[in-house]
Amino acid sequence: MNTDHVRIQMPQGAAEILKTLHDDGFEAYIVGGCVRDSLLGLEPKDWDICTSATPDETMSCMPCSHIIRTGIKHGTVTIVTDEGQYEVTTYRTDGTYSDHRHPDSVKFTTSLTEDLSRRDFTMNAMAYNDSDGLIDPFGGRNDLGNAVIRCVGHPDNRFEEDALRVLRALRFSSVYGFSVHNSTSNAIHRNARSLRHIAKERIRDELVKLLAGKNACDVLMAYSDVICEIIPEINPCRGFAQNNPYHRYTVYGHIAHAVGSYNGNDTAVNVALLLHDIGKPQCYTEDENGGHFKGHGAISAEITEKVLNRLRFDNKSKHDITQLVLYHDAEFIPTEKFVKKWLNRIGPEQFERLIEVRNADIAAHAPFAQEKHYSVTREIAAILDKVIKEQQCFTIKDLKMNGYDIMCLGVKEGKKVGDTLTFLLNGVLSGDLPNEFDELRHAAVRYIGPIDKD
Repeated sequence: MNTDHVRIQMPQGAAEILKTLHDDGFEAYIVGGCVRDSLLGLEPKDWDICTSATPDETMSCMPCSHIIRTGIKHGTVTIVTDEGQYEVTTYRTDGTYSDHRHPDSVKFTTSLTEDLSRRDFTMNAMAYNDSDGLIDPFGGRNDLGNAVIRCVGHPDNRFEEDALRVLRALRFSSVYGFSVHNSTSNAIHRNARSLRHIAKERIRDELVKLLAGKNACDVLMAYSDVICEIIPEINPCRGFAQNNPYHRYTVYGHIAHAVGSYNGNDTAVNVALLLHDIGKPQCYTEDENGGHFKGHGAISAEITEKVLNRLRFDNKSKHDITQLVLYHDAEFIPTEKFVKKWLNRIGPEQFERLIEVRNADIAAHAPFAQEKHYSVTREIAAILDKVIKEQQCFTIKDLKMNGYDIMCLGVKEGKKVGDTLTFLLNGVLSGDLPNEFDELRHAAVRYIGPIDKD
């Protein structure tokens, strides 16, 4: 099916590859995500090409090009140009998917439609070149126009072939704000358990992208069963009433709306919001004032560490996310003393993230309780900006006195030097001691006391 009145501006390297293959008698098109994003007015990240030429024929057409053969088993060669790399894949049909992720075998074909029919969603099953225009046998352009995600062919077959497509569908829905077609949505629920066959790293990557999408809250709410499949620790949060006037959602509903309230793209913040209240059901108590979750930050942090380990996050991300979960419910006091102590404890980047987490958390509370808490975080953000701009002291390295200065007072190198600097910093942070050399020196002398000259 050819769709007229479509013109896609592709990079010169991609256009030259298409022309070279075409001049040698082969069909060639840009295909998949680059076509989809171009039609959406977005900048594609990759420009993939499909062709009727076999890998050997593709390489023969371009004898002077630098070609990487790493994907040749599945019909793919990568052509390296001055402006980037292009994957060129032969039209193919796939065999069985015994591992629920990769085809056991592929068979080359000369039919573009057959090649497109094996792809996941209609919006990814379109091809284009300047001569033939848009090739769209499964209605992908129409689905794009209607903001709908629909599987190519029978949804169960697509998800049985590659279980990661379950999360890809949710990620596309979140990122693009698209709805999922009923038949595809029903198949997602039926096939959620097949995600157990997928490598944790791939699940992590899709989840991170999903959480950053503008439609993340709706996706989390509609597909909580899928989220619980990859993070079973969150299952107790579903349907768990908070019985507290400050909350309008269940624990899981609060989590989803907190994620949806954050408009940034910081992975640490997004993941921390997903997990920040995951321990609430374990510490629920109730009295005449309603439900309480004392100590849920620490319990949630313990669970978070296990989840992040299983999903194989890197060590820095694990540290940052777990720390945000641990401290997300700490008392916020809008004073310089408070801000500088937190800067000393977790650093500027993490403290800014903590404010973002707190604001998103507040947005998912009952409306009457929001403004009071927002006013506090606004004050703290203003104080933070002032402290940073004025380069105020909140770490030992910011002190106007250093270890060498302490040793000049007669202290031998070692623990006493560090203890003295810590004492001085605590004095500065509390506001009892100005960060001035003479004042610090006098305080250090008093702290050190008499020094044995022997």
